[in-house]
This record gives sequence, C-alpha cells and structure tokens, in this order.
Amino acid sequence: MIYPANFEEKVSFVRIREMLADLCESGIGRQHVADMHFMTDSESITEAVSATEEFRQILLMETHYPEHHIADLRPMIEKLRIQGTYLEAVHLLALLQSLETIQHIQAFFRKKEHHPYPLLQAMASQADCFPTVLREGYRIVESDGRIKDHASPELAAIRARIAQEQHRVNRTIQRIFKAAQEEGWADQDASISIRDGRTVIPVNTSFKRKITGIVHDESATGKTSYIEPGEVVEANNKVRELQCEEQREIVRILIAFADLLRPTISDLIQAFIYLGYVDFLRAKALLAIKINAVKPVFHTRPDFNWIRAVHPVMYLTMKKEHQDVIPLDIALNSSCRILMISGPNAGGKSVCLKTVGLLQYMFQCGLLVPVSENSEMGLFRNLCIDIGDE
Repeated sequence: MIYPANFEEKVSFVRIREMLADLCESGIGRQHVADMHFMTDSESITEAVSATEEFRQILLMETHYPEHHIADLRPMIEKLRIQGTYLEAVHLLALLQSLETIQHIQAFFRKKEHHPYPLLQAMASQADCFPTVLREGYRIVESDGRIKDHASPELAAIRARIAQEQHRVNRTIQRIFKAAQEEGWADQDASISIRDGRTVIPVNTSFKRKITGIVHDESATGKTSYIEPGEVVEANNKVRELQCEEQREIVRILIAFADLLRPTISDLIQAFIYLGYVDFLRAKALLAIKINAVKPVFHTRPDFNWIRAVHPVMYLTMKKEHQDVIPLDIALNSSCRILMISGPNAGGKSVCLKTVGLLQYMFQCGLLVPVSENSEMGLFRNLCIDIGDE
C-alpha cells in the first residue's frame, strides 16, 4: 500500500518521472517511465536495479557503445496487417535504423569476453534484428530516406526519362531566359525558379506580355511575374506525368516490401518493445549519473542503513545555485523502529522525512539512489506518509 494517493507529489517523485521522460529518446521509453511503479517482489527489484547499474557502468566506462536510433513505429507496423498498406520511405528508413541499433548493440556485447554486463547481454541476445529485412530494406532506400534509383528496373527507367525530359526543358528555358535578359525583360541577377512543380522564369511584370506562356505566380510586391514559356509547357507536362508514374512505382515497391514484413509483424513489435526498454534503462542510468546515484546493498528485511543520503531533486536545485546539500546518515531497524527529529523551522526536518520516502520509493521502482555504495536498502510492502498542513 502507498498512502496517501498523492504520495508521489508529496515526496517529489513526479519530478523524477519528468526528468526520466525528458531523458528518453522514444515514445516507448516514455511509456515505460509512465508505467514505472512501486514493486514488492525482491527479484523484480534486483533485476531492475542491477540492469540500470550495468547501463550506468557502460555510460561511465565504455567509449564504443553504439548510438541509439529508436522510433516508435508500432502503430504503423500494426497497420501493415491490412493487405495493400505500406510504410512511407521515411518510416521505412526509421525502421531500418532501429533494427540496425539492435544489431549494433548485439555486436557490442559479443565483443565483451568476460560478460561484465550479464543482464543487458542476455536481453540483447534474445532480440531479433531481422537481417533479411535490413538487407532488402537498404537495397531499396537511401540513407536520406529516398528510394534508390535501382530499387526496381522500372523505377530506374522512369527516372532516366525524367532526367532526359528535364534536361530538355532546362536547355530550352535557359535559352528563352537569356534572351529575356538581353531584351531587358528580366533582371540580370534573377534566376530560373520552380512554381507548383513547373519550371518558370522571373520576368518584370511590365514585360510579361512579351513572352507567350502561362503566368503561375507573382512576387509579393507584384513587380515580378513567374512565367512558364509556351515552348516548354508540353515538356513540363511530360515531366509531371513521368513523376506521377515514378510515384506509382515507388508505392508498388513499398507495398512489395510491406508484403515481406507482414509475416514478421508480431516479432517486429517485440523488437521495438525491447528497444523501448533499452531507452528506458538508458534514461535511468543517465539520471543516476546526474544525481550521483548508485546501487546500494540490498536485503529483504524491512529496515535500512543509509550513509550520505541526499534528496535528488533538492540536490539538483541547489547545484544550479552553486550550493551544497548536507547529506543524511540515517538508519531504522528492528531494535530502533522510531526516529524522532526535532529542531527549528527550516531546519531540515521535512526534507529528512521526504528524503526517506523518496529514496525508498525510487529504489523499489527499480531506480538507483543517491547514497554511499556501502549503504543498505531494505524491502517494504507499505509506504505511508503523514506530512503537511492537511
């Protein structure tokens, strides 16, 4: 039991959640932060705290841990169950980068001969990075999210024809534009532009009748008109038709790739859940470093013995003001079950109470805590606080 309902607000654990969410790179990681809760099972606490400590050691000691590219594509992947749906090229690239992150994490742990991070290594070994998906995906998509020219023979042919037609348009329009500049109809420092996907030339509005063509736009001042010369209208139409044909071929390629993904959708979802948990662990480790938190000695008795314990939110606030926080040495056990603290107003009594509640709650939520490493954390099934004017 946690009492009262606003326990997290009273001990500033809501601020801990906010900081963790800010440190996550993905929506899945932030969902793990939101789902984080007080645990009373010693094995679950040990695993959560130990995995976080392993990640903290990686961040402090390792220089070659891979960067994370994690995008929460689960809703989009779920939609692929419907025949004919597909991922846009930019989302396909995000999928490949995420799967590549798993591949790089696994490679990192394979190089560790003495298994210094057993929990994280075991998690990584059970994840699938889908090598076939990666191979086929990078066969069709560029690193900037553009579909490759040779993703299919048809696409390569269409793009070659677009380039040929565009070259013809550019050559013709360059000739017309140069003549317009020589006649004084266009400024010498002006340049050919694109309006609504059409190649146009900027002409002084007073001379726009001098050039036969279609006016597509005007400048904000109205001094310049953007004209598509009549000589290139048909060629521009051909380019537009080819571009539509190009888009249809890209959709066909993406649908074919979605057909490849469809049998693995459930496993892909699990891969993203793993990445989200890695993101969550990384955020917990980053927060631990930020507040000087460690993994203390843990036992299952309902008692504790803390050395140099610090309220993490107060520590960060005081640090910004270039001030120090006075740490606490505090213990409660079977022979000393009650501790009475007295002192003047603003003497730190409430801070002491809140520190005890917050650190114990943090630890049983699977977080590292700002105490000395030889401190002892116990296990409690109920946390109740009676503090404040109400």
